[in-house]
Amino acid sequence: MTAIAHGIPRHSEARSLIPASSREEMDAAVGAVAAARDTWAAVTPAERVRFLGRLLEDFSSVADRWVAASLEAKGIAPGSPVEGEEWIAGPFCVLRNIRLLREALSDVARGGTPRIPGPIWTDGHGRVAAGVFPASVWDRLFYSGVTAEIWMQPGVAAQAVSGTQAEAYADRKRHGTMCVVLGAGNVSSIGPLDALYKLFVENHAVVYKTHPVNAYLGPLLGEAFRCLVEIGALRIVYGGAAEGAYLCQHALVDEIHITGSDKTYEAIVFGPGDEGDRRKAERRPLLGKRVTAELGNVSPVIVVPGPWSASDFRYQAANLVSMLTNNAGFNCNATRVIVTDGGWPGRQQLMDEIRALLSRVPTRKAYYPGAAARAAEFAAAHSEAERFGAASEGVLPWTLVAGMTARKSADPCYTTEAFCGLFAETALESSGVADFLPRAVEFCNEVLWGTLNATILIHPRSVEEAARHGALEQAIADLRYGSVSINHWAAIAFALGVTTWGAFPGHPAHDIQSGTGVVHNTLMFSRPEKSVVRAPFRVWPTPPWFVTNRAAAKLGPKLAGFEAAPSAPKALGIFAAAVRG
Repeated sequence: MTAIAHGIPRHSEARSLIPASSREEMDAAVGAVAAARDTWAAVTPAERVRFLGRLLEDFSSVADRWVAASLEAKGIAPGSPVEGEEWIAGPFCVLRNIRLLREALSDVARGGTPRIPGPIWTDGHGRVAAGVFPASVWDRLFYSGVTAEIWMQPGVAAQAVSGTQAEAYADRKRHGTMCVVLGAGNVSSIGPLDALYKLFVENHAVVYKTHPVNAYLGPLLGEAFRCLVEIGALRIVYGGAAEGAYLCQHALVDEIHITGSDKTYEAIVFGPGDEGDRRKAERRPLLGKRVTAELGNVSPVIVVPGPWSASDFRYQAANLVSMLTNNAGFNCNATRVIVTDGGWPGRQQLMDEIRALLSRVPTRKAYYPGAAARAAEFAAAHSEAERFGAASEGVLPWTLVAGMTARKSADPCYTTEAFCGLFAETALESSGVADFLPRAVEFCNEVLWGTLNATILIHPRSVEEAARHGALEQAIADLRYGSVSINHWAAIAFALGVTTWGAFPGHPAHDIQSGTGVVHNTLMFSRPEKSVVRAPFRVWPTPPWFVTNRAAAKLGPKLAGFEAAPSAPKALGIFAAAVRG
């Protein structure tokens, strides 16, 4: 099983109908951006606000075609509830990010740093956090009861937090820099969001290489980014592993950002094959350039025991199944291991509710290359795996490996991101909430691969019990993950924009796991440790990403349109659609 790559598979597994850019075309793109990088570095925050206004308009203008192209590529019927996924994971996330960047840079133009909307505080252990969400009346309306904070790395004092913001604007460089962004192929917003971060937070000009799996979006993104293309701050090129390697090694390229596999990262940093393996073992990078990366995760969901009602079990089963089946399971934040309490009477009821719902969720086209082979390798290791839905050509069943022992630390379900519609469940023995939480944290930190994101589901009564021992806050503090979410799927930290998205800091290049650096982070913190999102145990109306939401296809375009230009009439339209979900 060690042959399975962690994270997203290598680019070479994918194929695209758009031909790869030639070396001459890539040289021309790099040359054009190199010629403009000093000009881009000198663009003032006020001028960037105007660029972001153009980007909002232009991304809005391609949104319908963007979603239509994604539906066709992924085999999704237009008008089906699943259409909502493509709106939310595509135009919505990008438009929200652009709007938040525009607000942040308006603050920078006025006062030097983005406004932090919430309090800054220090906990009893000296940890400093800044409240970043909600930031507006719209946030409070649409995300009732949801809050988010960014925890700073050790050594950042409360009074110094604002000094860690917008560093690229505090110390303006006379000479610009260029970053190559190697896009991801699964979620259509990832590449544009990564490019936006490098352009507007880190102040790099960008050459953006699309992933072969979703290169069909390249022309649309070129149209949406045209105001930056016109001034040379951005160019889009095409291709796979060979083209990516050429760009990374180009003499004019200063930095690299990748969303993908740790194996791809290692091939870039240390080189491919046996020679790359030797360099990694000897800690001798082939590439001396700065590389930032988001590289996947075996994402855990910790289910804290509690006095759940029958409706609680149904709601949380939908929550968990949505975390797996979204995007056909091709997400770095998909549920991979559910961690339960073996002595909790509700454990079996929860698993039965999950099974019942999985049997009703239609199977999906396994559009991402290599999915069938990966599923087969996991199946070979787990003959007891349960399958839901019929398999057919290009379609995989949902797969559950339940009742795993926590002691099998080398099991591929723990060490390898499946990157298909497969997940596992394991039970830990404990004597109650205050005992279960630290055991679950230790299991996640020490056994599961990766440090990108983790979710905790906890009933209000269990929160009260944990509070008497400080167990929940200690668990949040101890989880070594870049995003920790309470009760909502941790993917919300990806979508909010104001939160950071990336691995827990500190991975060396030879053990990179979920990566290094962050993206999104529209308040531009330079020393974040993790983002923490807190939500009620249950929310109403049904969240738009829930697989049980019947109105998701109507909600998606309304949410995207709102982010492009918020207004009260649009908000009313969203609520009218949401209550039907």
